[in-house]
Amino acid sequence: MRGKRGVRVFMTSPNGRMSPFQQAQMFSLLDENIHNIAIEGVFDDCQDIVKGVSNDLDFKARFRIGTVNSINWARLLAQVVYYFAGYLQVASAPGARVSFTVPSGNFGNVCAGHVARMMGLPIEKLVVATNENNVLDEFFRTGIYRVRAGAETYETSSPSMDISKASNFERFVFDMLGRDGARVKALFHDAISQAGRFDLSATPEFQRARETFGFVSGTSTHANRLETIRGVYASDGALLDTHTADGLTVSRAFAEPHIPMVVLETALPIKFAETIVEATGEQPPRPPGFEGIEDLPKRVHLMPANVDQVKDYIRANT
Repeated sequence: MRGKRGVRVFMTSPNGRMSPFQQAQMFSLLDENIHNIAIEGVFDDCQDIVKGVSNDLDFKARFRIGTVNSINWARLLAQVVYYFAGYLQVASAPGARVSFTVPSGNFGNVCAGHVARMMGLPIEKLVVATNENNVLDEFFRTGIYRVRAGAETYETSSPSMDISKASNFERFVFDMLGRDGARVKALFHDAISQAGRFDLSATPEFQRARETFGFVSGTSTHANRLETIRGVYASDGALLDTHTADGLTVSRAFAEPHIPMVVLETALPIKFAETIVEATGEQPPRPPGFEGIEDLPKRVHLMPANVDQVKDYIRANT
């Protein structure tokens, strides 16, 4: 998208909630058509703004706005391919069962796994691995979905999962509840707005969910991350990023003999160098072309978590 005529890109990110390398990747893009907006809040605030902009249909149509994160159904569909590709690489025979573990905060990628399973891919388990912001793990263990406020959302060493409102989660709940749109609306609109939570623990749909859809879950902490990164590096010489370490940590509780477990890798370790050094004592390798990226000039606009102000910024820069 850099330098493309007629295209404007507006990227929101939580101010101070990304690693220096991640910030440099985004904020060092100086092209006039690229606009980085650092939101004073958490990832959920950024996502609420994206939804707020998209829900203003007149504004969206006037400025021809589209989204490219996992809220966009097309992005999720593209990820379904990963599960078929992964399955074909590890399945012992056609029809053999395979499990997948996915580090997840926004329920996007693992929702693609759910779609693949619904399409008939022989997935035994879909393991949702969370960090300390374990809203999803709490639901799959208890049936209670409890949204946390920004002040309750922990800043962790696997920051891409520092999420307390999983935007794609309602897609799964829609399937779990027999695609009853009115019932889903009552949960995600009414109950969340009024109480910040809903409880499906006593429903037959939740009680059958593990058997019907294969979902299980677990939580990984900073200490788990360090132990897993350190152990894999010592035994195999491979470096894991912090999110993948969460996935591998949780996967071990659900591994079964004769059923391959695929853990989805999330990012390059260099993005989370501080934690890699803490775990191994060594700097992770830096891909060619990214030397000194943190020292490049940066262009970013700091804004409060206010959808109207972001819309004004879009108007002024379109």
